[in-house]
Amino acid sequence: MPSVHALLSASSASRWIHCTPSARLGENYDDQPSEYAAEGTEAHALGEYKVLKSLKRKATNPTKKLKYFSEEMDVCTDGYRDIVMELVMEAKEFCNDPQVLIEQRVNFSRWVPEGFGTADALIVADGILTICDYKHGKGVAVDATDNAQLKCYALGALDMFDGIYDISTVRMIIYQPRRENISEFQMSKDDLYKWAEEELKPKAELAYKGEGEFSCGAWCRFCRAKHECRARAEANLTLTKLDFQLPPTLTDAEVAYVLDKADELVAWVSDIKEYALKAALAGKSFQGWKLVEGRSNRKISDEAAVIEAVSKEGKDPFEKKLLGVTALEKLLGKSRFNEILGQYVVKPQGKPTLVPESDKREPIGSDFKEEKL
Repeated sequence: MPSVHALLSASSASRWIHCTPSARLGENYDDQPSEYAAEGTEAHALGEYKVLKSLKRKATNPTKKLKYFSEEMDVCTDGYRDIVMELVMEAKEFCNDPQVLIEQRVNFSRWVPEGFGTADALIVADGILTICDYKHGKGVAVDATDNAQLKCYALGALDMFDGIYDISTVRMIIYQPRRENISEFQMSKDDLYKWAEEELKPKAELAYKGEGEFSCGAWCRFCRAKHECRARAEANLTLTKLDFQLPPTLTDAEVAYVLDKADELVAWVSDIKEYALKAALAGKSFQGWKLVEGRSNRKISDEAAVIEAVSKEGKDPFEKKLLGVTALEKLLGKSRFNEILGQYVVKPQGKPTLVPESDKREPIGSDFKEEKL
């Protein structure tokens, strides 16, 4: 996969569309890749390999080189391979020669200056263009509905194939197994082109120039300037107008307002604390604060030596523990697992949680009771 990133990349489109000055502002900060991002990159590499193998194309197994490889990653990428292959089979039902492109670089610079990105899976067929995007992260469920990243990928794909294939519909799918999230959205090609001309292109021109108004929201999450952005600070500090009253003294409308802003406020405070710690470790001081050594837990320095020593005492240094559901399914295979263990697998009700009305889950009644196992 390409190691370079466009200023106005597809993956960051939601941010620079909503907050056009953020793209240029972020150039002043070094990119700080996280372990989560590195894990996601490796998962994509493994998923790419599995899909290519299923397509009977040449591919090199990256597993031995993956630092973050795990049984969970193996299962998740199996699922990604399966859903892509299902989409390929669907396309072949109404098109003799669909194009299947994996980790395909697409260019949408007709609408976005120097705009390009890498689409995980593109399936181009007469009538419909399908994009499947693999999300390995489990922090936030990603919705395909009007997803700016996928729409940019779709524009890049249309730039390559519109006219070669008689495409009328764009189908966008997000596969996020660690959140049990499969989200799908469709729109007409004409509506996508309309969005590109009326929304995307004007915002991209502002973003490329570093112009426009700052705007804060969920898109701040991956902004490089998120910990020092004054506009974000001012937006979050608006909660102080409530003087941190106790909930019973707030109106229902005020409680709803706090709920609407709470996640962003918590994320902002967390970003500030992370930034301050890194700055302090680099030598910066903050009035009233100091660096200290945090608590730590004891750990074994030499497992082999401990096993030998405990065994000589006639004791067993190991504990036996039943494999989890995912591990057992991998051990037995899905078919055999369902056949012999399916009757023993249950899924308890989740704990009640307040979410925005835009959440796709069905609401529960006030008489909801959690199951006790």
